[in-house]
Amino acid sequence: MALTLISAPSAEPVTLAEARAQCRIDGTDEDALLTIAISAARAKAEHETGRRLITQTWRQTLDAFPSTSDIQLLVPPAASIAQLQYVDATGALTTLASSAYVLDAATGPAGWLLPADGTEWPDTDDVVNAVRIDIVAGYGADGSAVPANIRAWLLLTIGFMYAQREAIDVTGKAAELPGRWYDSLLDPHRVWGL
Repeated sequence: MALTLISAPSAEPVTLAEARAQCRIDGTDEDALLTIAISAARAKAEHETGRRLITQTWRQTLDAFPSTSDIQLLVPPAASIAQLQYVDATGALTTLASSAYVLDAATGPAGWLLPADGTEWPDTDDVVNAVRIDIVAGYGADGSAVPANIRAWLLLTIGFMYAQREAIDVTGKAAELPGRWYDSLLDPHRVWGL
């Protein structure tokens, strides 16, 4: 199984205005730096939690449909399936009708994809990545649906990144996040063992 990003998020979970307020910045002179900090904080939060924060599309590939029928999705939280394609037994790339499968987004962190009632997965050609599932994942199109404790972590991280721009502070000491006590804000949203 492999995952490939198909379409990146079109927004960030924290706006520039929110980042400016967190960092107590008036004006737009620091916007380029804050934009980088926002993106980096989101990427780190997604890495730490294993979840996608803002709507984005990922392709999960399999060499064949599983014999057990259930496909565990690897990109939480799954919102929908954009398309499911497979290389059929004749070698043709075929799109499976959405009526032929069901997304169970409520079970497990990312959800499961199952054949619809009364159907089975079709046979595939014996090729690498014969099954291609395009998963739309994320809490929503903007930060309004992202859990509050994740947004709090993002703002704290952005604030620290802004305040501590150098690897060495003014006294000559190596700079690092102080104890990272606020990392525990991400704990309820971490995906364990996926």
